Amino acid sequence: MGSLARVVTCTVAAVLTALPAASLGAAPVASAHAAEFGGRASSFTIEDERITESSGLAASRAHPGVYWTHNDSDDGPYVYAVDSATGRTVATVTLRGIGDPRDVEAVSVGPDGRVYVADIGDNMGGTWPKVWIYAFPEPKRLADTTVTATQYTVQYDGGPRDAEAMMVHPKTGRVYIVSKEKQDAGLYAGPAKLSATGTNRFTRVTDVDLWVTDGAFSPDGEHLVLRGYFEVGLYAWRGGRIEHIGEPRMPIQQQGEAVTYTLDGGTLMYGTEGEHSRVAAVRLDDDLLSPQARLERERSGGEDGKGGRGGKDSAGDDAKEADSGNYYVAGVLIVVCTAIGMAARRLLGRK
Repeated sequence: MGSLARVVTCTVAAVLTALPAASLGAAPVASAHAAEFGGRASSFTIEDERITESSGLAASRAHPGVYWTHNDSDDGPYVYAVDSATGRTVATVTLRGIGDPRDVEAVSVGPDGRVYVADIGDNMGGTWPKVWIYAFPEPKRLADTTVTATQYTVQYDGGPRDAEAMMVHPKTGRVYIVSKEKQDAGLYAGPAKLSATGTNRFTRVTDVDLWVTDGAFSPDGEHLVLRGYFEVGLYAWRGGRIEHIGEPRMPIQQQGEAVTYTLDGGTLMYGTEGEHSRVAAVRLDDDLLSPQARLERERSGGEDGKGGRGGKDSAGDDAKEADSGNYYVAGVLIVVCTAIGMAARRLLGRK
């Protein structure tokens, strides 16, 4: 991320971290396994002490209830599979044949059964002429392993961009990237099929009015969710174009940089950087469900999976946190900014 954004984010994170958890309405961490079809997905805490900068999140297709994640930078060629039932890492995949990753920011599972990892961050503000995407098959068995990954070189039409969101469409397999800065954020489409031998040019197809730190397609490919640190947008997917349809609820997080769907498409899983970071499950309202997810919910008999609506679980608690906590945070930020301003005026007055 840019230096100014990092300073602001870290300042806000420090304020939130210093506040008692109860004042923010923090939901308890659930211990039940995340239900992936017709049930209630649960929030969980990443227990692995190696994962301190979780910057991407993707639901495993081969192992329901398991989520792929990775560190931001300076970690090495590692991708981690975390079991949402326990929060523990059940597999560490070491990528070989790709060199030393520079700034890994996103992960997505494609319809070809491969895990795509995006080394697309640019802390120099969009100056690196090339970035990379790595891909490897999802392991059939979860265990520590080393795999030879395919490396794809990426360039953007119009010059370098800082980006943190990469999504593989679950039906077509096409790869998309969204650049980060709100004043010039855009959706970029890769070629129909990535080439491992040449340079893959990503073309801007539409603007995005959001500060974007991650994104994900719904499992049926009909919706796209994009998140930032303090805002989130949901879009209908129109064959490469997007149409804004709503703003899902989002929990308060220290440095929110990850989002993915559960396999049934009914819940968003929000991730954040930090030690023992929390992945928060927030169930989507009925009117924000994609067509397939709506059918899944109807088959299960209702929002709570037991024939009724409004069932209480960790997802519901996180949704309440998202609704009530944002106003609290806004008030806190106003107070903090006012205090900083007063201190600056005093300091300047002494000179």
